[in-house]
This record gives sequence, C-alpha cells and structure tokens, in this order.
Amino acid sequence: MNIQLLVFFHSSDHSKQELMGKTYESDIRPIIGDIIHDPGFHSKFHNGYEVVKVTLDYSNNECLVSLSPLVVELQEITFEEYAEHLREHGWSSIKKDVRLGN
Repeated sequence: MNIQLLVFFHSSDHSKQELMGKTYESDIRPIIGDIIHDPGFHSKFHNGYEVVKVTLDYSNNECLVSLSPLVVELQEITFEEYAEHLREHGWSSIKKDVRLGN
C-alpha cells in the first residue's frame, strides 16, 4: 500500500506556510497516536511526529497520513531551513487542493 505522509508547517508569525508530503510503499498502516520518524525531520526541531489522522482509499491502494502541524522558528530553525531539509530527504510541496481526506 502507498503510505503518503503529510505535514503542514508554518512560521511562528504565520506569514509562511507549506504542506509537504512523502510517499512510502509499506504493508504497515499507521494509526492515530503513532510516532513517525523520517530523516527529513530536522534534529533541531523533533525526531518524530504524531499521526493525527489516517484516511484509507482502498480503490487506489493508498493511505493518507496527516502528522501534527509544526510551527517552526520557535526552535532555533528558520522556515526556509526546515523546508530545504525536508526537500533534501525526499519530501515535496503539495498543493492544498489535493485530496486530504476531508
């Protein structure tokens, strides 16, 4: 099953925001409360994030996994630095009109 991780983050003053995602192929389906680790999660901020929503799409063999939202710039890391670190580890920007299981 394709597991698509989704993380929304914004600057502390809310002037910058981004939704990013990364897809894994896995037979393990996360559940709410799980802690997800990924090398894209910057060590200056956190090492893992909690699963807050799981949406299954059996017709597309897909699982959308929403992680806790992040507020950067509260932990000695800039918004741009965090976004670049995610990109360097396979994360990409997602348009907000993408199906998010709402």
